[in-house]
Amino acid sequence: MTVAELERDPRERFSSRVDNYVRYRPSYPAAVVKAIADRCSGAGQARVADIGCGTGIFARALLDGGFRVWGIEPNAEMRGAAERLLGECENFDSVDGSAAATTLPDGSVDVVSAAQAYHWFAGDATRAEWARILRPGGLAALVWNVRDTARSDFMREYEELLRKYGLDYVAVSHEGVGDTELEHLFGHSSYERIVCPNSQFFDLEGLVGRVESASYAPEPGHPLHAPLLAGLADLFERAESDGRVEFVYETRLFVGPLLRS
Repeated sequence: MTVAELERDPRERFSSRVDNYVRYRPSYPAAVVKAIADRCSGAGQARVADIGCGTGIFARALLDGGFRVWGIEPNAEMRGAAERLLGECENFDSVDGSAAATTLPDGSVDVVSAAQAYHWFAGDATRAEWARILRPGGLAALVWNVRDTARSDFMREYEELLRKYGLDYVAVSHEGVGDTELEHLFGHSSYERIVCPNSQFFDLEGLVGRVESASYAPEPGHPLHAPLLAGLADLFERAESDGRVEFVYETRLFVGPLLRS
């Protein structure tokens, strides 16, 4: 892998993967949205800045839960997909902004959320911006769908394929967000950790689309692309039942008041 690939701007990593992201990435359990609502006195018209909104998957879950949502997304292709999905929702606004420069007014939101994204922009500038736009007593909510490799041989072998063929998989994995990063955002022990089960079912085409939605997956033409697909096909043939495999996740929510300097 070249230095250019490793240092690629995170805001542009998914530009060529939007279609697969829309079709094959999982949604989030309603229990996650309810947990956020319960901690901000219910949804109602509670206001959320969904940072790194991407194609709008978590924003749609928030809207379904009754929130008013601003989707903050710097990538034009991803933002366009969210606008196509959610543009007719009266409680959704698409914003060309970033984690450290949302463009929102001071104290304008009740919750700042980041689904499948915080590992791309953790840092002092992000925390300062979130503190600026949150009302006093507002919450931060970080969410990840994490593949559950303990649930099946299929999930363990899928993980092995990513480690073998993923271009910078280990470097950019959200598993790298640990207690230090969370305490930097929330403050020591000031957040709750909530876990929910989640899953998808894929045929072989869907499984290929799922892996190709990831920024670390080699694209067509790369020397590792064909070996990755061959490995997936072999894994699918051994693991499928009735033409499908179950893709199992543990959805993790970290929620609490933001640490303010």
